Amino acid sequence: MRRVNEVLRQVISDAITNDLSDPRLEMATVTSVDTTPDLRHAKVYFTVLGDDAAKADALKGLGSAHSLLQGKVAAETRMKHTPALAFEYDESIESGMRIDALLAEGEAKGREDGE
Repeated sequence: MRRVNEVLRQVISDAITNDLSDPRLEMATVTSVDTTPDLRHAKVYFTVLGDDAAKADALKGLGSAHSLLQGKVAAETRMKHTPALAFEYDESIESGMRIDALLAEGEAKGREDGE
């Protein structure tokens, strides 16, 4: 499954970069793909630089490019069934950045207290 997910991530990323000219997707990055065991459905997780409006725009852009991306997956993979793609914003990077900021803040406070 990891190999299938990685191949799908690569095909979709390449299609977004090379085949789409939608300005809403210029800063979008596919972070991972999670395919169901029966290969019928795949969640495509993405991130985008910017605010909530940029996230919403990127999601709309991916929605409008859905059929092209679905076709690319079908054309470039040898799978019995082409998984139906669903796009979802990946919150994990933002969560990680928040945790890093909190840890850095805690370290700075600890150094101040220790001096």
